Amino acid sequence: MSFNVQPAAPGRPNRCQLFGPGSNTKLFPKMAASAADVVNLDLEDAVAPADKEQARENIIDALNTIDFGSKTVSVRINGLDTQYWVDDAMQVIERGGDQLDLIMIPKAGNASDIYAVDAVVSAAEQKVGKSKKIGFEVIIETAQGAANADEIAAASPRMQAMSFGVADYAASMGMQVTGIGGEQESYYALALGEPGTERAVHYNDPWHWPIVRMVAACRKHGLLPVDGPYGDFSDPDGYRAQALRARTLGCVGKWAIHPNQIALANEIYTPSEALVERANRILEAMAEADAKGLGAVTLDGKLIDLASIRQAQVVVKQAELIAAST
Repeated sequence: MSFNVQPAAPGRPNRCQLFGPGSNTKLFPKMAASAADVVNLDLEDAVAPADKEQARENIIDALNTIDFGSKTVSVRINGLDTQYWVDDAMQVIERGGDQLDLIMIPKAGNASDIYAVDAVVSAAEQKVGKSKKIGFEVIIETAQGAANADEIAAASPRMQAMSFGVADYAASMGMQVTGIGGEQESYYALALGEPGTERAVHYNDPWHWPIVRMVAACRKHGLLPVDGPYGDFSDPDGYRAQALRARTLGCVGKWAIHPNQIALANEIYTPSEALVERANRILEAMAEADAKGLGAVTLDGKLIDLASIRQAQVVVKQAELIAAST
């Protein structure tokens, strides 16, 4: 392992991030009562330009009047290329009470973007004498953001999490797709075979590279990597498949844009009892091996070694965080 050991990510569950537009106040109590770990009150894409300022007022009111309990509460501000974002950041901090935990920065492109928001947020905190420091989460959803994921992750001590925003990423990359997440019908390979014969079709994951890049940047700098939206909320099987791929690549959770996606995210990103039991057995077996001066042993007919300990510790830690939050 490198002399520079990667820092730990924030110790909180982040299995499901539930989004709701600031223009729809009826959703706020439902979000607070939901099983999502994180609620994101949205001022950006889900809010029409004519409704931006009222949506901001709605969110400020919700932060002061609705009890979000132990949930992590985040507000997605408008993009830095708009007229709204400075007032978004300043006002939700100055007037939003103490429940706000995070500011979500959309379409983060480079470290300078994070620096700009940090300066505004720091000024707002100083103005009202806030002792609670607001954290940042960003969305990697442009070609620039994906290319600069590492510098974005390191841009501020406020940084806590990154999400992958598939729709805007696809648009930024010039991809000819319209669906939000999941496989794409034109992104496939054919099995070997003679031309003109029937050959098996293998669909690939067009989002693999940006997610892996995001996860690596997060793990290097101690952030939480989160998979973004799956647009077809009437397709639980598609959501599950995408979530399982992202989980396998290292993501800790996924967005929900509809209430029926909450239980799916929580289920998929909660380690199963069988997996936790297996992880604990690995740790016990390796502890016994260490006592005997052995670096590797066999468990259930399979080799386990020091790398197995690190894998098992990830599973056990996730399970402990989730258990502590319930």
